[in-house]
Amino acid sequence: MGAGFSSPLFIVDSTQDSRFDTNWPILSVLRILGLVITLFSLALLLPLAFAFFSDESISVVYGETMLITVVSGALLTGLCWWHRRELYPREGFLLVALVWLVLPAFAAIPFLRAFGDITFAQAYFEATSGLTTTGATVLTGLDDMPRSILVWRSFMQWLGGMGILILALAILPLLGVGGMQIYRAEMPGPIKDSKLTPRIAETAKLLYGIYLYFSIACFFAYWIAGMTAFDAFIHTGSTMSLGGLSSHDSSFAHFDNPAIELVAVWFMLLAGVNFASHAVALQRQSVQPYFADIQARWFWFTAIAGSGVVGLFLFANGVYPSALESLRHALFNTVSVATGTGFSTQDYGLWPPFAAWFIVFLSAFAASSGSTGSGIKMIRLIVLFKQAQRELLQIVHPRLVSPVQLDGTPVSDRVIFAILAYMLFYGATIMVASFLLLMSGMDAITAVSATLASVNNLGPGLGEVGPSGNYAGLTSFQLWVCAITMLLGRLELLTLLVVLIPSFWRE
Repeated sequence: MGAGFSSPLFIVDSTQDSRFDTNWPILSVLRILGLVITLFSLALLLPLAFAFFSDESISVVYGETMLITVVSGALLTGLCWWHRRELYPREGFLLVALVWLVLPAFAAIPFLRAFGDITFAQAYFEATSGLTTTGATVLTGLDDMPRSILVWRSFMQWLGGMGILILALAILPLLGVGGMQIYRAEMPGPIKDSKLTPRIAETAKLLYGIYLYFSIACFFAYWIAGMTAFDAFIHTGSTMSLGGLSSHDSSFAHFDNPAIELVAVWFMLLAGVNFASHAVALQRQSVQPYFADIQARWFWFTAIAGSGVVGLFLFANGVYPSALESLRHALFNTVSVATGTGFSTQDYGLWPPFAAWFIVFLSAFAASSGSTGSGIKMIRLIVLFKQAQRELLQIVHPRLVSPVQLDGTPVSDRVIFAILAYMLFYGATIMVASFLLLMSGMDAITAVSATLASVNNLGPGLGEVGPSGNYAGLTSFQLWVCAITMLLGRLELLTLLVVLIPSFWRE
């Protein structure tokens, strides 16, 4: 990040009057931020329409929120309207960080207006949890809650699943805004430069098209399996985004239906795969691209094998009376936690410690890069494993040339170093957040599991924040720590942390 915010770094839009030339490219970032905020206001149309046609008294809340959001975005855009420059990597990172920090503040307004006893920290936490697809909640009494609130929570997760900015990239080019640097800053994983189509807007449309296709299929599958249309809609948003927010306090235990659980498992396993593999598979009308994707192979193996291990362990320890029941609960809860979704049919916090901590551990790396999941990502773990293998070989054979390869393609040292840096920050984030929560008086199991659940965007952890509890009992300080950790996890740590280093802002 050596170069600063100086004009030689930017390509000025040739259509703009030279009178408006400026050496403040941050104004270009704020202009696009205003556009994204304005576009985000359209998301409120869904809960507004639902509340209006359901004759809910809080329908005015969404109208007020939409007005506040539109006016704020329009003012910001208008003040910076003439500052149009091509964004370079640093500005892309700044824009992504600002979008994910600012949008939860607007998304939190319906919670503040609908519930009189909720604090801003709780409302921001709930909105952040939704947009980052974490699935943690401070709300209780979901079964009796206004349905439009449940719709808003689920829709936020659905939007956040593929990434709000990826959706915006399909629209912003129509307004004269380029998107390559935003795409690279927003997309997860260590390998960001491969594109499915020549134009970034077309790539964004393709990814969201597949996302929508699977979402529609998920909705009808839930409905056929026995959910009501409303529950199917709510859980579709939470399943495809791997978010986990439910319309019931008891989550999937409310249904106690093996068919519904199998539908959820199937679509969670689909959502945890790189969507580029889905695109190629649909284009070729073949399953071969999945077998060619090393991430998909290892993700599915980890989820299924992990479920088997947990199921056998539960049966061997007499947690459930039969092997079939043990495998049923192990499959659903292991896949749910491993993918970072956070649905539950059982309070796995009451399972023997090995089983409970094992599935939480899987949430750190099981999902694929390019999926709607979070955490370290399977691709990083594979590269680290291969790098460790290479180091061991070079100890025995110092002159051996053995590059790290993925499916026959060499991985550059730059990518390996970036992964090592990411792992350093990942470990440091867990340590700092855990100690902050411990310092605030939280017990050890809750503190560590809440940190892991936040940075991996899992949602429920263990202890006080386990499947049978929630985050309602946390203090404002503890909620802010978890909310920031959620954002760090959703933005792959480095995207947000890079804007905090002094050299980022130097000329």
